[in-house]
Amino acid sequence: MILHEKISAQLPAWRERIKSLAKEHAEVKVDDVTVGQIVGGMRNIKSLLSDVSFVDPSEGIRLRGMSIPEVLQALPRARGGKMPLVGALYYLLMIGEVPSNEEAQSVEDEWAQRATVPDYVYKMLKSMPKETHPMTLFSQAVLALQNESVFAARYHEMKKDQYWEAALEDSLDLTAKLPIVAAYIYRMKYFGENAKPKYNPKLDYGANFAKMMKVSDRKGYTELARLYFILHSDHESGNVSAHTMHLVGSALSDPYLSFSAALNGLAGPLHGLANQECLGWLIEVKDKFGGVPSREDLYKFAWDTLNGGHVIPGYGHAVLRVPDPRFTAQMEFAKKRFPGDELVRLADLVFDVVPQVLKEQGKAKNPAPNVDAISGALQYYYGVRDFDFYTVLFGIGRALGVTANYVWARALGQPIERPKSLTTKMLEEVVAQRGV
Repeated sequence: MILHEKISAQLPAWRERIKSLAKEHAEVKVDDVTVGQIVGGMRNIKSLLSDVSFVDPSEGIRLRGMSIPEVLQALPRARGGKMPLVGALYYLLMIGEVPSNEEAQSVEDEWAQRATVPDYVYKMLKSMPKETHPMTLFSQAVLALQNESVFAARYHEMKKDQYWEAALEDSLDLTAKLPIVAAYIYRMKYFGENAKPKYNPKLDYGANFAKMMKVSDRKGYTELARLYFILHSDHESGNVSAHTMHLVGSALSDPYLSFSAALNGLAGPLHGLANQECLGWLIEVKDKFGGVPSREDLYKFAWDTLNGGHVIPGYGHAVLRVPDPRFTAQMEFAKKRFPGDELVRLADLVFDVVPQVLKEQGKAKNPAPNVDAISGALQYYYGVRDFDFYTVLFGIGRALGVTANYVWARALGQPIERPKSLTTKMLEEVVAQRGV
């Protein structure tokens, strides 16, 4: 397997680097922690290690050191396709190098060989109440698949430096099955279908998902699936879903248990719900004005929204201080393929108006759009209009980054995560001692 071979070759040098940092430089200070960071959700505390991705405040996310435009330009594409192969992105995340066409295809072939979902998973999903949320179904399916875990089966017979090999097997098996499980949940929940989706080994990951979803007669959903999974793959290790995967995995829970936990974090309204809220707001504006409003009307409506105590979803970011390159990539995708769509035109107008309003208000540190400001509108155009399902789509993409991080965490022997807590009284005493 090409990923196993490439990681094996890199590991000795990586392990030596980590060993040197842990033993020879353990006391070097990187950052100071403030009371505000402790009581404010550990915001911006530099305490996690990931070489898979990094969010640069002035440039956006970098995947293995590459910006989003660089990734989309450099990675190999499917024959006749405009967007990169998802397998090429997974190779990049795992290995840290841009793959050749053959190397990217080898990952796609691995997925095709592993794309079989056991019958008991389908039976479990069918047995759930009809009103069950799709993210609950998705997380439960991942837990059910844990029965197949190579890591769990081999744990007691493996040495510590072998953990990553079983983790890689599980990660490939899991990511191969997620599009099938997601498409089944979609067709079962919203269309009452029980046919098991079939993965075509002649098609790539994105094309298979588009075909299994059966959502649109419009051309282009395959390309959107490829783009969507790439853009949502990772966002460094501090966000809830990625950090949850890291935290649970640090206890040596296998990738299935860890990723199910990550999905449960992603399902939280403050994490994965944003794309739904952004689309809902766009539709609310369109319905209010009977289409795309004038710039003046949108400017007033934006101020009315803020003055009413509400936020404008999709604008602002915890780290970024520029427009999210993932937003830009999706907007460019939409403008090339369906520039006349009302929601796309409206999203573009919002991009022109809302940052100005937020600057005038003066509360937002970053008034620029994030990835969620447009992603729902693209899914809506192609016929995926069941808002609750959008977070499942997010989850498929996020699996690529968090499993890559999981494999490398096991390969480098990262320890169990165990921060130290303080009481409120202790913090108050610190403040008093400082005379603040």
